[in-house]
Amino acid sequence: MDFATSENDGLGGTAEPWPELGPGPVAPVPTPIPVSLPGPLFRSEPAPLYRQLRREYGEVVPVLLDGGIPAWLVLGYRELHQVTSDPALFSRDSALWNQWPNIPADWPLLPVIGRKHPSVIGTVGERHRKRAAMVSAALEAVDPLELRGHAERFADELIDAVCGAGEADLVTQYAALLPVRVLAYLFGFPEEQGPGLVTALNDILDGQDRAMAAEAYVSTAMGRLVEERRRHPADDVVSRLLSNSNSHGFTVEEVTHDVTVMLAAGHQPTADWIGNSLRLMLTDDRFAASLFGGRSSVAEAMNEVLWEDAPIQNAAGRWTTRDTRLAGHALRAGDLIVLGLQGANSDPRVRTHGSALTGGNNAHFSFSHGEHRCPFPAQELAEVIARTGIEVVLDRLPDIDLAVPPESLTRRTSPWLRGLVGLPVHFTPTPARAP
Repeated sequence: MDFATSENDGLGGTAEPWPELGPGPVAPVPTPIPVSLPGPLFRSEPAPLYRQLRREYGEVVPVLLDGGIPAWLVLGYRELHQVTSDPALFSRDSALWNQWPNIPADWPLLPVIGRKHPSVIGTVGERHRKRAAMVSAALEAVDPLELRGHAERFADELIDAVCGAGEADLVTQYAALLPVRVLAYLFGFPEEQGPGLVTALNDILDGQDRAMAAEAYVSTAMGRLVEERRRHPADDVVSRLLSNSNSHGFTVEEVTHDVTVMLAAGHQPTADWIGNSLRLMLTDDRFAASLFGGRSSVAEAMNEVLWEDAPIQNAAGRWTTRDTRLAGHALRAGDLIVLGLQGANSDPRVRTHGSALTGGNNAHFSFSHGEHRCPFPAQELAEVIARTGIEVVLDRLPDIDLAVPPESLTRRTSPWLRGLVGLPVHFTPTPARAP
């Protein structure tokens, strides 16, 4: 019944139509309170964290970086696909940032973001495409069989150091050391520089107080290597980059920045891929067969980690080239967008059965997306190193098991990278390989 036009008022009389109401006051839309990205919330488990953020904010979350610097964290799978697929609206050019007047010279995230990042990740347009192709070609020339052989050799050396003790920490004594040793060899570094590079790279990627000094250390080491290879070329990645740079019009300085980024992006995420996969295989009954002679589910466990426990949780970034809207939020020109890679992976709109195994589905965002994604040859190198590292552990350490309760395992306190502080295990002692 339409009460406004009823002919009977219920009291025996005829009702007059209800008077029309004016527009009335408009309730103000509350400004969402930003979430601190380096705060304690982002040190919790990702699955409940992103469920909570979605309930409170939706698919795009206002966040504060170190020093209270504002940004937007994109959690939605479709929204992240939109951001990474449209470089005209969401640029990789950090010079667009509207917060540069508020950034101090000692800001800890400067090594990650940079006013005008001089490496391949900071270039845009046709120059970026040429530079990315040059990087891909240098990596693609690495023979997969030779790469696996080098990875096995370094992995065996690390296992030789612990196999007789019957116990080890598979993060600090193994996973955190293996990728950089392999990459340093491929790039042309002397092997003795590996430990110092590991420490410095971890400090840079965690984006804390030691980041600036660590960046200087790595830049100096890389500059010396590039200069050595410029004078004395060899069969390695740096020499190939230098050779290709001459024909593409890139400077020695640009090559130095590119190989620095390649080393940083290739080491710690791969180390965390190894550690997170081993943790999954030691704590999840679905992968128990791999620990007792099986190999079929090693790749499946690694893929599961890329979906559920991605080594790179969040990445900076993109910058809006003009005012726009995203998931109902008004973004201003020059706003920074943080790519919520793990948040997008766990989007319930695309992960309707989040507890099911991901199988061969590799439509995750763990290597990002679009023209600035991790190059395919780099992904292949990381996969060979990680899988070889895992398989050597399973081959060399029989009846391996966790030495602590699973719930006592702790993660690094970084909103950017997700990796274990340690992974203590015990096993039956075995002799080192014969020299």
